[in-house]
Amino acid sequence: MTHRTAKTFTTALTGLALLTLGAGSPAAPASGAAPVTVPDDVAAVVAGMSEEELIGQMTWVHVHGSSARDGSRAAENRARYGVDTPAEVVERYHLGGVLYFAWAGNTESPEQVAELSGGLQEAATAATGVPLAITVDQEGGEVSRVGPPATAFPGGMALGATADPELARAQGEVLGSELAAMGVNVDFAPVADLNTNPANPVIGLRSAGADPGLVGELTAAQVSGLQSRDVAAAAKHFPGHGDTDVDSHTGLPVVTGDPDTLDEHLEPFRAAIAAGTDIIMSAHIVVESLDPDLPATLSPRVLTGLLREELGYTGLVSTDALDMAALKQLPGNPLDDGDIAVLAIAAGADILLGSPDVDAAFAGVRAALDDGRLTRERLEESVTRILEWKVERGVWDGTDRPGIDVVGSDDHLAVARTISERAATLLRNDGGPAVPLDPGTDRLLVVGAGSAWPERLTPLLAAEGFTVTERLESGADPSAGYRATAVSAAADVDAVVVAVDDLRGSAAQRALVAELTATPAPVVTVLAGLPYDLAAVPEEVTAVVAGYGTASVNHEGVAAVLSGRVPPTGRLPVAVTAPDGSVVAELGSGLRTTTEVTPEDVIFTDPPGTADDAVVIPEVEGVTYLLDGEPVASGRRPAAGSVVVTARARDGFHLAPGAPDRWEHTFDVASPTAAPTAPPGPGAETSPWLVGAAVAGAVGLAALIAVLTTRHRRS
Repeated sequence: MTHRTAKTFTTALTGLALLTLGAGSPAAPASGAAPVTVPDDVAAVVAGMSEEELIGQMTWVHVHGSSARDGSRAAENRARYGVDTPAEVVERYHLGGVLYFAWAGNTESPEQVAELSGGLQEAATAATGVPLAITVDQEGGEVSRVGPPATAFPGGMALGATADPELARAQGEVLGSELAAMGVNVDFAPVADLNTNPANPVIGLRSAGADPGLVGELTAAQVSGLQSRDVAAAAKHFPGHGDTDVDSHTGLPVVTGDPDTLDEHLEPFRAAIAAGTDIIMSAHIVVESLDPDLPATLSPRVLTGLLREELGYTGLVSTDALDMAALKQLPGNPLDDGDIAVLAIAAGADILLGSPDVDAAFAGVRAALDDGRLTRERLEESVTRILEWKVERGVWDGTDRPGIDVVGSDDHLAVARTISERAATLLRNDGGPAVPLDPGTDRLLVVGAGSAWPERLTPLLAAEGFTVTERLESGADPSAGYRATAVSAAADVDAVVVAVDDLRGSAAQRALVAELTATPAPVVTVLAGLPYDLAAVPEEVTAVVAGYGTASVNHEGVAAVLSGRVPPTGRLPVAVTAPDGSVVAELGSGLRTTTEVTPEDVIFTDPPGTADDAVVIPEVEGVTYLLDGEPVASGRRPAAGSVVVTARARDGFHLAPGAPDRWEHTFDVASPTAAPTAPPGPGAETSPWLVGAAVAGAVGLAALIAVLTTRHRRS
């Protein structure tokens, strides 16, 4: 599977060694499942499967219950699958994977998830000898199926506001570690969509933004982070769901536009492919420039022509959930669940995710095999990819997993908090300026729309040292009575903090903000929803901070910036326009109270041999350099192997936009070879002189290549 990165390619070679050298040897699988045997020949395993087993491996669905043999949700399982327990669903359909949801009772606690994973693996391996893909949508932000104590992240657009691939990789590592500890081996993340349509009802804050290059970098970094923990990443939703104004859960989005616009939306997927993403998930959208008749999930032009052939992707292709409404709303072409399964496979999908009627899907595929619309060879192609992935990713051989105590650890929570603090974006700061407020003297009133969860801000501001009072009301549209109470309370404070969510869509929220600006206290508006709400903030508002979400972790960064404990560094990851089309704030906007600094380039000294290999770290005021993640002082230091140097701004500084902040180099490992004083005579079988000359030439060439391939990335 040639899409793998170098690290994963090493894993693939290890898996190959297991197949060729360790055939038949048992390995201890994850999450307490019984030992299984890594197959010595995946092709032979696939060839020996029945048609039912092949279809089953391609079928990944949710199950109801908190443990493998939990019968408490039997009514729901029986209504959908005809059996009572999660284990029986796995056994009946020879499932290749399961998908966890909180509403299905799967994610009550980390310990429970780990137990469920282990029980389902036991059921699968006992029934078929093939372990399961155990999957979840844990994007970070509003789509996170496993709640506390698992680490909560502030979401894709907050990550985009940091513009920091190192933080994106760290988020992936945390998510991967925690999911692996719970026996989950696939995360349907990251979201690679560009959110270019402010009216998008389904992507929005899940996207890292509208800049193709930045979203690509952040996508690739998350893929690398997740898969470094042996949890598969699934970049979604191909070929890009960000320019839609219809939710594919409820309707069929249709994307118009020229090929150049489409190409921008493909850039993050190219980056994900280059990073070796294990899975790409399709979108249930019609992209007219690619296929005006079929949504991407069902389109051979999209999944095979574009993704496989043009982009060269060789990993797994998963549908988005097949129980979404979009696929049954094709004009004049109603499809049943059997039709949808057949068309998805014919288009190039390997994984049928979340079919609402598995029996109908199986029947449809069997009928297509009988009449020639599908072939057994087509199914074997996908199942071979699936089983090879299970070997490579360690699903089969029981790759070691971290202990459950990593879930929600202090170190992991610190990563989420750092992203939140770095994301908070100061978009306006008039009147003195107002931000930072003074925790030592300022009395604050916290109010806002209930949908923005202002009550989560109150304890965070109190922890920063403020004296805080609050006035609260549930719902998205503040009532007239509530607004009058808030205005009255504003007379007794030094500043008002008002949290809003969908200010553009709520006249009542706009009225609340406008009425508060008529009071003597300065008003700080917190955009807890999409930053497009900036266009609806009255000019009289003193300060505006975007937090990119309503969760406590999002409000943490806002509180830190308001108090001045953390300087604002976030940059707007989308552009904001007014209804008349005028630009309110350009992409990349954001006020800063720190000094801008540009790091100098790191120098790698790599002559032939190893004795003089070194990294030279410059001295730059306001910049800390990290060598392989550890802070280092300026100067020359010996180095070997592959090294990564990154630059971070110190307190009171920020890196200039576009400044270099990462350098990578792999040092030549050869030693110098001395040549003999004279060439050997003719007829010698082995020529030390030639060997020495060849080695010396190779060393010199390697050094030249190393210099030419030394790279640094501009953010």
